[in-house]
Amino acid sequence: MRTLFNQLTPINLAATLCNRFSNSNHLCTSISASPNLPINQIAHIICCVLQECTSFSCLKKTHAKIFAYGLQYDSRILTKFAIMYVSFNRIDAASIVFEDIPNPCSFLWNVMIRGFATDGRFLSSLELYSKMMEKGLKPDKFAFPFALKSCAGLSDLQRGKVIHQHLVCCGCSNDLFVDAALVDMYAKCGDIEAARLVFDKMAVRDLVSWTSMISGYAHNGYNSETLGFFDLMRSSGVIPNRVSILSVLLACGNLGALRKGEWFHSYVIQTGFEFDILVATAIMDMYSKCGSLDLARCLFDETAGKDLVCWSAMIASYGIHGHGRKAIDLFDQMVKAGVRPSHVTFTCVLSACSHSGLLEEGKMYFQLMTEEFVIARKLSNYACMVDLLGRAGQLSEAVDLIENMPVEPDASIWGSLLGACRIHNNLDLAEKIADHLFHLDPVHAGYHVLLSNIYAAKSRWNEVEKVRKMMARRGANKIQGFSLVEYDNQVHKFGVGDRSHPQWEKLYAKLEELAAPMKHLGYVPLTDFVLHDIEEEAKEAALSYHSERLAIAFGLINTSPGTTLRITKNLRICGDCHNAIKLISKIVNRVILVRDMHRFHRFEDGVCSCGDYW
Repeated sequence: MRTLFNQLTPINLAATLCNRFSNSNHLCTSISASPNLPINQIAHIICCVLQECTSFSCLKKTHAKIFAYGLQYDSRILTKFAIMYVSFNRIDAASIVFEDIPNPCSFLWNVMIRGFATDGRFLSSLELYSKMMEKGLKPDKFAFPFALKSCAGLSDLQRGKVIHQHLVCCGCSNDLFVDAALVDMYAKCGDIEAARLVFDKMAVRDLVSWTSMISGYAHNGYNSETLGFFDLMRSSGVIPNRVSILSVLLACGNLGALRKGEWFHSYVIQTGFEFDILVATAIMDMYSKCGSLDLARCLFDETAGKDLVCWSAMIASYGIHGHGRKAIDLFDQMVKAGVRPSHVTFTCVLSACSHSGLLEEGKMYFQLMTEEFVIARKLSNYACMVDLLGRAGQLSEAVDLIENMPVEPDASIWGSLLGACRIHNNLDLAEKIADHLFHLDPVHAGYHVLLSNIYAAKSRWNEVEKVRKMMARRGANKIQGFSLVEYDNQVHKFGVGDRSHPQWEKLYAKLEELAAPMKHLGYVPLTDFVLHDIEEEAKEAALSYHSERLAIAFGLINTSPGTTLRITKNLRICGDCHNAIKLISKIVNRVILVRDMHRFHRFEDGVCSCGDYW
């Protein structure tokens, strides 16, 4: 070995040693064999050997050796180690090394920001980004996408906007990957308009940026825009991926657009995505949300390799359609098949029990969750149980459950109980719950409207007005109700008393035509659902033109006799419309499916599938 060292110059000595000794033990042996080797050459050898480390174990052993040569404070070597730790996804180890470097270079700051973001530690990534900026160092075009990814992961729109300003100042705004990350950040943070502005300015658009826009539209409730953007993407020659297909199927389900959904199902088969379990589950869920429960079940039965998500989705489908016992049966089949349920699965089962009034069964599964499956209950499980008890009129038991929860109840749980007070007209309890809710979430319009409904049902108009003024003062704007119906490959939208549709005169005439036979069958308007202190005749008129009735009138005018009508409503269907649609289904001899924000109602021959328990 000494002969070898004597024959080599300092420059090619390091290269030769690195070629011959590729692990830390041989490294130590080779360096020991040449005691007069300069320290800078030893450092160079170590840096070269680092590049050959193929495992975390090897990297740690090499790291330990540097202390023997007094190199533990060498910034160049520490920088190399930090970078290597990040490459092995060992961000904690990299962070320890990073902290020992007096003045890390900009490149290492950028690597660390990327490392934390890749590891899903978004807050740490952004904290490091802020420290870097404080030191006057500039992130590069490789760091900005990961800082923006962290903002997206935290839904931190404000910090995302600040980083947007920084990258513009640094001249990185025209980089493909930076712009794609910007689109993704804005979309995931809910600012879809800003996402579209960035997207439209991009000189080159890759599949990441297209997918981010489609996913952003779908998950922010822009369902029609999702479908339109998907068509635009395909016409631009971009081949959709799994995420974009999932987004489109979600939008179809949200719109209740069955014909569109069928077309996309065909497209999925053509592109080979039908064997993707997530896509197959999304298709099944789409059919269920469009009212085709039988078809959803057929697809479920044909799906190979069903995972927990697939089972849970089908259980949830039975639940929203009011088939609680079928949901329970399917849950039992899942357990027998060896698939272990999660807290999400139990949420689906408990919700199904709630919609079907299966009180004792719901209590049993609530107990089984912890006693047999040892699954910690989440807030969603408690919310379902409170809803189940509340709908069944067990308000005191629901209050006891809330008060004895091991975790602090959130607004959704109190909101479920307030909804039960509306069903059972319990004003005293409703006022106490509402007072608590208004402190938890003072700008949630739904809670104010629920309390106002209860006051209106008891003709307490002064209190109704007080709640309205409170809403205005707090900026709690009431969500506008609307109903959707698909016809001729388009989705038509109607609001209450809507006169914007080209056929509005025919729609009103159709509803007036139905009024006489409805009264003949015993229809009596439930005017307590009108939240105005006005004359009874005016209340009846206000009820007659609710959005779901206009959507039904449109369907009756434009579709053939016997065609099933599918209506999607963004809010809970009111009791008066529920009664009216039962009678309309009998008069016109049609099946009318109405999906509101909670569940499906299948109206046929004067009855509803919910059995008036909703």
